[in-house]
Amino acid sequence: MITQEELNHLVEIAKPTARKGQVASYIPALAKADAHDLAAAVYREDGTLISAGQDEKPFTLQSVVKVLCLALAIMDRGTDYVFARVGMEPTGDPFNSIGKLETRKPAKPLNPMINAGALAVTNMLHGATVQEKLGRLLAFVHDLAGNVSIVFNETVASSENKTSYLNRSLCYFMKQHDIITEDVDETIDFYTKMCAIEVNCRDLARIGAVLANDGNDPESDRKIIPGQIVRILKTFMVTCGMYNASGEFAMRVGMPAKSGVSGAILGTVPAGGGIGIYGPALDEKGNSVAGVKLMELLSVQYGLSIFA
Repeated sequence: MITQEELNHLVEIAKPTARKGQVASYIPALAKADAHDLAAAVYREDGTLISAGQDEKPFTLQSVVKVLCLALAIMDRGTDYVFARVGMEPTGDPFNSIGKLETRKPAKPLNPMINAGALAVTNMLHGATVQEKLGRLLAFVHDLAGNVSIVFNETVASSENKTSYLNRSLCYFMKQHDIITEDVDETIDFYTKMCAIEVNCRDLARIGAVLANDGNDPESDRKIIPGQIVRILKTFMVTCGMYNASGEFAMRVGMPAKSGVSGAILGTVPAGGGIGIYGPALDEKGNSVAGVKLMELLSVQYGLSIFA
């Protein structure tokens, strides 16, 4: 079991790696992050939570929310509906690429973890308005994290909305091919707000613990997500969760994980625990440089790879 002392030690070892990365400056609000930050929390299999670094510092979920949105979409619509419109295959392209949409027939996104796929999935949630959809997703996040105070960051959402030129292009292309049916501006409005849901690494670790426990609340054992859906989520996290570095991450770390360009990483531990990491300095693929290093240190130190 990971100890507090060892977590503190590994965070200090991984922290200097942040010098090799840069914050996500293409979203103006995210460019204000401190590139030297590194925080981590581990929800251990015995139900206790430990954390190190700037563990109370809030950050936005960004692409980590794609896992949670997909879960809710499948719960709303079922697997047949969702995967008739979004594929299940990894991609070697950047997360915001439009290339595969243009060359594949039918022109549906390869998977729900890239931007095109996540934008399509947002159209599948039940809700007549952006506010209704966002309210349902926030309630779901509250349940997973055990924290009803979680909200979205309006400044970050507005910053992303104003600079979402490529995501709008993806939406218009998919609307042309009937993958997206709703209004593009409303789709972008919801997407940027869900990406701006704000948590800390302790919240993220508890969400990871729910996924590691087959969708059950780690404290009450109440079922939050059906087990079959959790299996789908964790499979996507392994194959597509770390953008187009997912294969290398699987080799080096071997844990289901999902990253976001805020520097967030959500991880699940085979024995039933969860990991939440925040390190805003990113590599060229969009993953937290120090966060990935810390995940690798934890995996090696404690034998956490699912492939071991």
